[in-house]
Amino acid sequence: MQRRETFRTSSGIELPNEYGPEDLKTIDPREDVSRPGEFPYTRGVRESMYRGRFWTMRQYAGYATAEESNARYKYLLENGTTGLSVAFDLPTQIGLDSDDSLASGEVGKVGVAIDSLEDMLKLFDGIPLDKVSTSMTINSTASTLLCLYIAVAKKQGVSLDKLSGTIQNDILKEYIARGTYIYPLKPSMRLITDTFAFCSDHVPRWNTISISGYHIREAGSTAAQEIAFTLADAIAYVEAALSTGLEIDDFAPRLSFFFNAHNELVEEIAKFRAARRIWARLMKERFGAKSEKSMMLRFHTQTAGSTLTAQQPEVNIVRTTIQALAAVLGGTQSLHTNSMDEALSLPTEQAARIALRTQQVIAYESGVADTVDPFGGSYAVEAMTTKLEKIANGYIEKIDDMGGMVRAIESGYVQREIQEAAYEYQKAVEEEDAIVVGVNRFRIDEDNAIPIFRVDPEIERGQIERLKALKERRDSDKTGNALDRLENAAATDENLLPFILESVENLATVGEISNRLRKVWGVYQEAVTL
Repeated sequence: MQRRETFRTSSGIELPNEYGPEDLKTIDPREDVSRPGEFPYTRGVRESMYRGRFWTMRQYAGYATAEESNARYKYLLENGTTGLSVAFDLPTQIGLDSDDSLASGEVGKVGVAIDSLEDMLKLFDGIPLDKVSTSMTINSTASTLLCLYIAVAKKQGVSLDKLSGTIQNDILKEYIARGTYIYPLKPSMRLITDTFAFCSDHVPRWNTISISGYHIREAGSTAAQEIAFTLADAIAYVEAALSTGLEIDDFAPRLSFFFNAHNELVEEIAKFRAARRIWARLMKERFGAKSEKSMMLRFHTQTAGSTLTAQQPEVNIVRTTIQALAAVLGGTQSLHTNSMDEALSLPTEQAARIALRTQQVIAYESGVADTVDPFGGSYAVEAMTTKLEKIANGYIEKIDDMGGMVRAIESGYVQREIQEAAYEYQKAVEEEDAIVVGVNRFRIDEDNAIPIFRVDPEIERGQIERLKALKERRDSDKTGNALDRLENAAATDENLLPFILESVENLATVGEISNRLRKVWGVYQEAVTL
């Protein structure tokens, strides 16, 4: 079968027939003595990496009601998951209660429906929050969901300094690639810096943001763009925090990142190494960080949902394994492996178990975790790391010249770059220059026969009834007064987290809190990009 005539990675890096010693000449001499756990952390953020302990094995899960999601979390923990990762439904993500007319048909569909503290208590019932690390994929309403989590911890009698986990809280990538924004950019950035400051004082082990390249890649970016746009977002967050008077080493150690793992094994391994190197130098040379922890790019990885196919879904297990292997070889701190059926539905229990077992086989049977950075010194990996670093730095410099990431987003530049990359890839698939097994090559006529998970449509009705009952029995005066204080504070420069926490503890809902902030700040209107 004829292969293509030119070989390039997703980032346009031309691949030679072979790599050799001459390719190492492109490497910065400062890297020749770099070891794992040493600046600039190209080879890993810890000296022993997985010889000390494995990455956290998280499985992203959440659907229907809090009770049903709680049962899935317990199932995953019983099967060896070492950290929770919560998926919220679309209404929760965009600050709508389940009884809002705009939420109709979406309640509990792509994640769990959380309207109030009562839901959050059910979600974590029987799960001790001082023993489990929890990641929450939430952005526009991240501060509210964090406060709900804190309120649950207080109900459990857990000291806040014992809480560990992450909120995604990365609003810039929502404007770029995902779309679950609510407010204009400036007040959205304020919520993030308020969260930084609050957690620095009260929840010191909490990762206050997970700056996400994952969704940028899912929208169609290249590997180099994923690095560049993610780190440019991070620069904007750091600058915003510094402008409020925070010191770099007070908040930077709790910044974390979230990357995609795609199919091109060598490029993906190199991508993670390049991202660590760029970030370390940015923090030290640009922002003057002194703490080593401020310079360490720690990241969670999820395998690439956009690569999963509805055709021959069992083949997705193979794709996910390659992607997970790239993440581990690249030095990830935690990992989610997608289930084979996610192009068709939410995962079944069996599919979620196979996805978890994929990580466990890599950890316990493959041997790749027994040596730190086993591909370090590879001609191909080292050369690719340096080339990706150069391309990514070029994008970052261009964004700096435009006035920073917020300006670049407002102008539509970042969105256009991703759109063009996505178009080029789709064209390559249609012209069979990029092969997708089972889609444009090696097709079969058989229908897929795997089980499909379906959310009961009655879930929405039950959730609305529970929400109505909550509103009827709560102390409406206390709830209303807390919301009034939040609304008034939003018009000042006070930190909003204490007001949000007071509101959720008085049983204000996610939608009510979001509506009070909408009233003060308005909503974001996306610019048209051509």
